[in-house]
Amino acid sequence: MDQNVIELIAMHKTEAGARAKAMKKEAGELVRDAKAAMKAAKTLSDAGEKARELEGRADVLKAESEALKGAARLEDLHLWQIKKVKTIKKGSRSYRYWMANWRERVKVRNVHLGRCERMSRSEALQKARMLKAEALAIKI
Repeated sequence: MDQNVIELIAMHKTEAGARAKAMKKEAGELVRDAKAAMKAAKTLSDAGEKARELEGRADVLKAESEALKGAARLEDLHLWQIKKVKTIKKGSRSYRYWMANWRERVKVRNVHLGRCERMSRSEALQKARMLKAEALAIKI
């Protein structure tokens, strides 16, 4: 299978992904309208200008949609806490850690982010996104 197909299958619904999909749909509609205006341009001089304007807007929306794909991939990760219990002479101690995972092609990558006592959820999420961007070579 193609690498791009695998990544698209693994994507979950994210806010950036929804915005990218809406922009892509709007760009397609603008391209369709531009084609119709170009057909009408043969008879009207203003229609050609309108068609070029619509095509320009469609190109801008397509570029923005492509740019949001990276943001959607960064949002698509899971963050959770894991509790480990260590038994020592004096009893047992429990520690909580932040963990994150995301899909890299067909494999799921689990990453240890740090202890819960030392970082908040938002700090852990920021660190996870930074690590995922580095692993997937996505520019932030």
